[in-house]
This record gives sequence, structure tokens and C-alpha cells, in this order.
Amino acid sequence: MELKLKWWQRFLPRSAFSQTVLLIGSLLLINQLVSYWSVAVYFIKPSYEQINQLIARQINILFVDGVDVGREHLTMVDALNAKVRDDGMTVYNQKQAQEAGLGQATYYSFLSEQMSVYLGGEAEVRFSQGENLNVWIKPPQAPTLWIKVPLTGINESDLSPLTLYLLVIGALSVAGGWLFARRQNRPLKRLQKAAVAVSQGDFPPTLPLSGSTEIVEVTHAFNQMAHSMKQLEQDRALLMAGISHDLRTPLTRIRLASEMMVEEDQYLKEGIVTDIEDMDAIINQFITYIRNDREGVREPDQINRLIQEISQQESHREETIELSLGNCPDIAMNSVAIKRVLSNLVENAFRYGNGWIKISSYRQKKSVCFSVEDNDSGIDESKVELLFQPFTQGDSARGSVGSGLGLAIIKRIIDRHHGKVELSNRPEGGLKAEVWLPLMDTKLADS
Repeated sequence: MELKLKWWQRFLPRSAFSQTVLLIGSLLLINQLVSYWSVAVYFIKPSYEQINQLIARQINILFVDGVDVGREHLTMVDALNAKVRDDGMTVYNQKQAQEAGLGQATYYSFLSEQMSVYLGGEAEVRFSQGENLNVWIKPPQAPTLWIKVPLTGINESDLSPLTLYLLVIGALSVAGGWLFARRQNRPLKRLQKAAVAVSQGDFPPTLPLSGSTEIVEVTHAFNQMAHSMKQLEQDRALLMAGISHDLRTPLTRIRLASEMMVEEDQYLKEGIVTDIEDMDAIINQFITYIRNDREGVREPDQINRLIQEISQQESHREETIELSLGNCPDIAMNSVAIKRVLSNLVENAFRYGNGWIKISSYRQKKSVCFSVEDNDSGIDESKVELLFQPFTQGDSARGSVGSGLGLAIIKRIIDRHHGKVELSNRPEGGLKAEVWLPLMDTKLADS
């Protein structure tokens, strides 16, 4: 049954591993942002405020004599440069400042407001990047001039120790979280693969008890369940094999006795022989079901070849077999088992049909499909899925001959091939059985 997800849930990770990594990554990101903000507010910002205050003091000292530089006189600029030469500052008029890189400087409103308070008038502070970090100040005492103060040893393009520290810690934390989530997820992944194997009739070795306490308990419970299921399967197979084997002995004696019957009882003999053959066929189905089709190696083969073989073997019948074979590639399969599937489906179609059978094959996306159709009255739609259960037979419209294991055997074989089988009623009347087998599935090679 498919779960319906909301549109936003489709973008979220589904596995426990990816959810754990996302959670750890999100927490680390929030931690990094909070750490960076805290350091910026409580360490970096006060440092810049202190630098701003020291620069303001130097500018106040520069204009302590009350020099009027409101006009752009070159002599005034030279005079001011002469006063600040030893402090490393440079005074520019508007044109000179543009040529020196003022246009690439970034305006900082907070520092400008702070500088205005320190200098007693409207000031402007900008930062530009050159060989060093440069601070540009437009003082209220000389609104047409710009003072550049280089901050040696500070370069915005270099990674600060704080930034480097946060990057390293973040990378190590994410890597550690990823390794932790992977280690936690490994037992779950192993448990999932083992559960799939058990559902397909394979019983893997006992899983190691590793991981957290909860995972260890679940793994231990799974091991007990798998062991019980394996023991139950073995007991069931032994019981059915014993019954099937023991039934053949009295059947053989009955057949020998029927052969010795006199001519007057010939009509009884024919009925007895027919009943014995039916019972023998049922016993064979029991044995086939018990084996679960585990024998044989799966190798690349052509489905059309098997269909043509079945068609030739059944050519002696009076019924018409129509073939519609498409261009199908080779697929990895147990040819004997798939041929048994075809044979059982064709036999059912002969038994319940009205003299017409159609076998088709075609490729569909990543699968090869074949189907067997007949022209009978079909079956009740509500009973279609039940037909694949052991000892279940169709409704009265399709008779009640046999043991009810034919379709169960087919489903087991197809499941072992990681395929799919479906039954449906044809619009024209009759039943259609469709089988899909995967194209060279790598899982088959490992089976």
C-alpha cells in the first residue's frame, strides 16, 4: 500500500540515515550561526568601535588648531598631510580621493553614526580593501576632504582565525555525525535485507547483535522469528513430502490390482486408472510446491524460445493456440521453472477455455512480459487475489478440478525471479494471466 505524502514531505529525507544527518547538520549550522553572531557582537564589534574611537581622537587632534579647510585649497591639503605624515594617514580632496579608490569603498552606517558623535558633527566612514584594510573618514570639520587611515596587519580577504576555526569545527562535526549515523544505520540495513530474504523464502544466517540496545533487541527478536519460521517450513515440507510419498504406495497397489481385473469390469478399470492419474498429478504438484523451485541455475535465456516449445508440445490438441511474440531480449531465469509457469498457465487455459488460447510476449520498460489468454467466462473479480493462495480454486464458472496449488506454484516461481504475476478478466470474455520478469536483474545473479 503506497503512502500519500504531502507536497512538502516529498523533499524531506525518508531514511533514518539521511534524517539523522540532516538533523545533525541543521543543529551544527544553527550552532555555527549563533557562535559567529556572538563573537561578532561581543568581540569583533567592540574592537571596531575602539578603532573608530582612536581614529576620531587623531582627527580631533588634527583640527585642534582650528584650521579652516572648508575650501579645496591644495596648500591646506598639503599642510594637513604634513601634520599626519608620521601617523600614516593621508588627506585627499574629493577628486584625489576618487582616484585613490574611494569609489570602491563600502559605507558603514553604524560606524558613521558613532564617528559623528565623536567628532561633534555629521561624519561618514567607509572601508576599502587594498594591500591593507583602509578606513575613509569625511570629517565634519572639513566636509570636502577625505582622510584615509590604513589598518596594517588586517586584511578582509584573509581567513580570520575565527572563520577558520568555525569551518574546521563544522566540517569535523558533520563528518563525525555522518559516521555516527552510518554506523547506527548499518544494523538496520542488514536487518532490512534479511527481512526481504525471509519474505522470499530464504533464511539467512543468524544476524550479529550489534548497534544500540534497541537495535540489538529487535535483531535478537528477528533471529528468533527467522529460526522459528525456518523450523516451521522444514516441518511442513517434511510432513507434506512424507504424506505425498506414502500415498504413492497404496496407489501403486490399486493400479496393479486394476490391471488384473476381468474384462467384464473394464469400465471400472478405466475410471480407477483415471482417478489414479489425477491423484498422481496432485501428488506431483505437492512435491513441486514443497521444493519451492529452488533447484536450477538462472542464466540468460529467451522467453520466446520457451513459448514456442510449449506451443509445439501442445500442437496435438484440438484447441487453437495463437502466438503474438514481440522482440524480447534475453533475461536471467531458471528456464525449467519458467517453462513450468508457462505450461501450468496453458494447461489452465486448455482446461477452462472454449477452444482458443493466445500467448503473447513483449518488452515493457525494464521488464519482459508474457501473457496467456483464454475465451471462457472469466472469474469473479473479488476472488482474483485469492487464487494465488495454496489450495484455493476458482469459482464454479471455471470448475474445481485439481489441488488448488497450480497458481500458488506459479506465484512462488515468479516471486523467486523478483517478478510479478496478475490475473484479469478480458473485456471480450475469458481470463488473462500476465507475467513480468525483470531485465537481467543483478539480484537474480546473487540468488
